[in-house]
Amino acid sequence: MVYKYTQWLQSLLFPPQCRLCGIATGTALRLCSRCLAESPWIRNACTQCSAPLPAEAPNNRCGHCQKLPPAFDTTTALFHYQPPVDYLIKRLKFARELGIVPLLAALLSARLATRAAALPSLLVPVPLHRTRLRERGFNQAAELARRVGRELGIRSNHRLCRRTRNTQPQSLLSPNARRLNLRKAFSIQGRDIARHIAIVDDVMTTGHTSNELARVLKQAGAERVEVWVIARAG
Repeated sequence: MVYKYTQWLQSLLFPPQCRLCGIATGTALRLCSRCLAESPWIRNACTQCSAPLPAEAPNNRCGHCQKLPPAFDTTTALFHYQPPVDYLIKRLKFARELGIVPLLAALLSARLATRAAALPSLLVPVPLHRTRLRERGFNQAAELARRVGRELGIRSNHRLCRRTRNTQPQSLLSPNARRLNLRKAFSIQGRDIARHIAIVDDVMTTGHTSNELARVLKQAGAERVEVWVIARAG
């Protein structure tokens, strides 16, 4: 009761402001209705990898996924990795603005809560190598998974998968080099393997990271692996 009163008092004295334009939002969500509507939502995409598809596409899967299906089964991505969403993600990752996590997690949770399909029973964030984790101080994927799991009532386990090699950033490599870069980059620690798992990350670029992690999870016993991300590049 005291906690709820404190929350009410804080919202009265300091009304939530839009993280992008600064106007009062009138709700706990720190994004106003205009900025929310004008964000680069993904409208039509491949159901497996979430790559953008033209509105008149005859199939719900892109040509690449039909020809070379990835190890993961479906992808949920909210936005194209474009302004202003890319700004929010960069501020979270590189400026350590962890206050952005509740906003992004709330948007992702709201989308997933409305779906008809069953939710997974375990969330697994894409792990960082210990060297990069030490440099950054936190794993944004783990923070998102923890918050989304709390919103949807799903366990998250950031210790199940370990990054065994300090791979180069995918964005700096060619498509072929990206595949080689991630070979044997992940290992499973323990036996907390659920049948239905969702990998959580902030951005999907080519999908190679999610593909390799999904492959390792399925080798360990998972039957269905989804990918949940805030934004999709490309």
